Amino acid sequence: MESKILEYKEDLSKTFLKTVSSFANYQTGEIAFGINDKGEKVGLDDPKDACLKIENMINDCIDPVPEYSLRVEGNVVILKVHEGRQKPYLYKAKAYRRSDTSTVEVDHTELIRLVLEGKNMEYDQLKADSQDLSFNILKEKVLKELKLESFSQDTLKTLGLLTEEGYNKAAEILADENNMPGVDIVRFGKDINHIMDRQCISGVSCLKLYDEAVKKYMLYYQHEEIAGAYRQTVEDIPEAAFREAIANALAHRTWDVYSHISLWMFDDRIEITSLGGLPKGIVEQEYLKGGISILRNSTLGGVLARLNMIERVGSGVKRINDAYNYSAAKPKFELTPGSIKITLPLVCGNEKMSSDELKVYSVIREDWQPSSYVTSMTGFGKTKTVGLLKKMVDEGYIKSSGKGRGIKYKA
Repeated sequence: MESKILEYKEDLSKTFLKTVSSFANYQTGEIAFGINDKGEKVGLDDPKDACLKIENMINDCIDPVPEYSLRVEGNVVILKVHEGRQKPYLYKAKAYRRSDTSTVEVDHTELIRLVLEGKNMEYDQLKADSQDLSFNILKEKVLKELKLESFSQDTLKTLGLLTEEGYNKAAEILADENNMPGVDIVRFGKDINHIMDRQCISGVSCLKLYDEAVKKYMLYYQHEEIAGAYRQTVEDIPEAAFREAIANALAHRTWDVYSHISLWMFDDRIEITSLGGLPKGIVEQEYLKGGISILRNSTLGGVLARLNMIERVGSGVKRINDAYNYSAAKPKFELTPGSIKITLPLVCGNEKMSSDELKVYSVIREDWQPSSYVTSMTGFGKTKTVGLLKKMVDEGYIKSSGKGRGIKYKA
């Protein structure tokens, strides 16, 4: 069957060159000539001549010429195109990408990303649109966190924000005023139709975005209790988890698309959704496990790491999970190609689980287990076990990993 990395062509026509551009730009893939859309082998009249034509068409029409290979299997020709480093690979001055089983032209934003990748650069390293920038917020935090006695142009150079060409995009994101997207903070009532409070902040330093988000968190999810002669702060949602989640949303989001980070606050949870899926080079399992760090905005991320707002070592997910070590409700991470959503539930004890849920919880408390194991250990029927597991995942009590028959669960 056709896929993102496999395309069938019944005969030889120039349309395959768009897919060559796509594979060279994004992901190594193959084109099989002599197979129709249904996956049926129809064959080519002269496979060797087809190879010569394919080679000439790629060399003449794709700029730059990507790395590729050809092989003949009976009367079918297989063209393998390797993802390259000299991006973008253009066909008729246009770059292409795969969308499921079709090939489409990339938009302007995606084309710029390909150009940057080809130059081994990132968006935050581009020259800032405005060179009239001030850094009072950054100055205050740098002097405090780095224990410096002064803040100057040399400081900005050391932080990687000022180059020979001037301020870069990372500097613009950190500047007191800018034209960058921000954070849309919404406090809901009983449901999403009841908005109790809303604050949309943009055009300011991402450091201010962070501070304002933390203020809202403290307003709604922290309260004081008197225990004997002492007054103590109680966290309904761990502050450490919230700070980590919002800082990582700012550090890893795609800043080249004007869309705000969504910070939705409910009675029982916080949802933080940032634009941009996983950075290239990290798969979902690696992200959820932690320990591997690929910064989408390395210059900005470097500054935030120096200010102790994020960790360079890729421990963000682990730190969020660790903040819930003593809670039955656990954080939830939802990944799509275009976004990352983190749900932080209220901390709670096992008393909120039913007796059946507690039985399931005890089985998977120490290690990842499939539903079949949970069924055998609890004595529940398969349907009941799967229903309980799904409900407990949705409520944040447990986590799931994998897909289909390979899915496993852990508290």
